[in-house]
Amino acid sequence: MNSNAGRYSELIKDEAKRLGFMFCGISKAEFLEEEAPRLETWLKNDHHGKMGYMENHFDKRLDPTKLVEGAKSVISLGYNYFTPSLQKDADAPKISKYAYGTDYHFVIREKLKELLFTINEKIGGVGGRAFVDSAPVLDKAWAKKSGLGWTGKNSNLINKNRGSFFFLAELIIDIELAYDIPSTKDYCGTCTRCIDACPTDAIVSPYIVNGSRCISYLTIELKDEIPSEFKGKMDNWMFGCDICQDVCPWNRFSILHNEPAFNPHPELPDMSKRDWEEITEEVFARVFKNSAVKRTKFSGLKRNISFLQEAPANPTGEKLL
Repeated sequence: MNSNAGRYSELIKDEAKRLGFMFCGISKAEFLEEEAPRLETWLKNDHHGKMGYMENHFDKRLDPTKLVEGAKSVISLGYNYFTPSLQKDADAPKISKYAYGTDYHFVIREKLKELLFTINEKIGGVGGRAFVDSAPVLDKAWAKKSGLGWTGKNSNLINKNRGSFFFLAELIIDIELAYDIPSTKDYCGTCTRCIDACPTDAIVSPYIVNGSRCISYLTIELKDEIPSEFKGKMDNWMFGCDICQDVCPWNRFSILHNEPAFNPHPELPDMSKRDWEEITEEVFARVFKNSAVKRTKFSGLKRNISFLQEAPANPTGEKLL
């Protein structure tokens, strides 16, 4: 190992902390042997739904050296987005906490650029790439390998001290560093709160999520009409879903984020059920400027809101009022 690996690692972790990252762990860039059969089985079971892109670049998802030439280290980072704040109208369609403010891709990408710049400035001659959901990288697997937490039964990465309300991102670079000890202990125990609480039964067994049944998938990734079997089961979510995290006992340790960019547009918390049902394209553009909600577009959000208004059908096919 490089004789400076330990010093370089400390430098990187100190800079990550300065930039506002809650966690920083480092692992060796190598083939993710344990993940290969899991990913293959997940895809074969069609748990990715219509997310066809998940079938692409299978090898790259498992081997960082195929993404970054000469890759030696994966720096995994966690950025807090938790807020206890809720939309004021309890009957209003709900938005996942992560999408309240500015799209995290913009916020975190800039911080990763700065981190990589500092690494080059203080270490020199380092090649690498930054990733924020921008390439086939298995974020949770690398975070676990870097010691940031364990994979919960809801398939989210959970940290014993801070829960799971944080974004994951990576820098894959071509120098050796001091590597952290992977997380091996599972602290979920016998708890099944996330499985029991999921209204669409998306968590088909502990640690396995059928993405095609997940409310986040149905309201964001799915571009077709939402299947009628989910009427009355969406728990009033119009963009994303926080249920499996909200019920997780470990999230009692979540703390308020300190990222101003993640604060919601001033209008958003006060919007009533009626405001959402009558939302115009102009209001959508104003409230969700630079927001992750723009991913579903105005037409997609209107589709989701309309779906929530529809009454579920009973076994005879008639709508229940």
